[in-house]
Amino acid sequence: MSDFNRTDFTNSSTFILLGIPGLEAAYIWISIPFCAMYTIAMLGNFTIVFIVKREPSLHEPMFYFLSMLAVTDLVMSTSTIPKMLSIFWFNSREISFSACLTQMYFVHSFSAMESGILVAMAFDRYVAICHPLRHSMILKNSVVAKIGLAVVLHSGILTLPYPLLARQWPYCRTNIIPHSYCRHMPVVKLACADISISSYYGLFDLFSEIGMDVVFITVSYTLILRAIFRLPTKDARLKTFGTCISHLCAISALYIPDFFSSLTQRFGHNVPRHLLILIVNVYLLVPPVLHPIIYGARTKQIRGRLLQLFTHKET
Repeated sequence: MSDFNRTDFTNSSTFILLGIPGLEAAYIWISIPFCAMYTIAMLGNFTIVFIVKREPSLHEPMFYFLSMLAVTDLVMSTSTIPKMLSIFWFNSREISFSACLTQMYFVHSFSAMESGILVAMAFDRYVAICHPLRHSMILKNSVVAKIGLAVVLHSGILTLPYPLLARQWPYCRTNIIPHSYCRHMPVVKLACADISISSYYGLFDLFSEIGMDVVFITVSYTLILRAIFRLPTKDARLKTFGTCISHLCAISALYIPDFFSSLTQRFGHNVPRHLLILIVNVYLLVPPVLHPIIYGARTKQIRGRLLQLFTHKET
């Protein structure tokens, strides 16, 4: 390949994001639900953070973790959706190599943080149900802060090799990414080099973060269910289990779309590419949209405070 055709992307170069190839004619219609979902996600998660911050009675471990989840959802959706909408509305497809790597890092690190926070929330539910008298002693504010810091550092450090490895590969095939944002594998597949290290590290990161998080959540809820079934009455069992419903819904909102997206990408060979990309894009917005709705509807403290705010405004 000639030097003219070879593109050195390590020097102020750009990638071209195609958006959703094959659905260009429908971009305006596609952008409407995406914009609506992004608006709902922003308003909902900001409201969660605002209410928890303003209401002293919500200054408890569960709501601290919920605020962290809301901030994670805000950052994760904001790192991708505005650029996606600019492609749909203004055909703004260019993204610099550095911005692409930054977006890649934010998407993968905050996705891992979201999973880690759900593990922390599962631990909170375990302590609250299995050791209720020691809950305030075990999950003090300092412990909650340390858990939050551990989740951030763990996710941030394990995701760091993604952009570092991607930066070192030579890119000479094309700068066109058949996607609407910079994901790890779609980017490194453009490299004209052996990317086995990036591929293997991606699998290692998947199993060491998401895989282990699922194991910890499963163990936590196994112990929780065992404690619930030991309660003397059916009403007590239902009431105690009811405190876990919101968290279980949040877990489902994250892992079920992720699981479905991973399966369709790996085994959906007969599925059109534009449908696969659309599914991945929708997955980015499902958890940020559903989490505030789930906790707003299921958590009476948040629901009550929200109604109180609107009532005061009306009066």
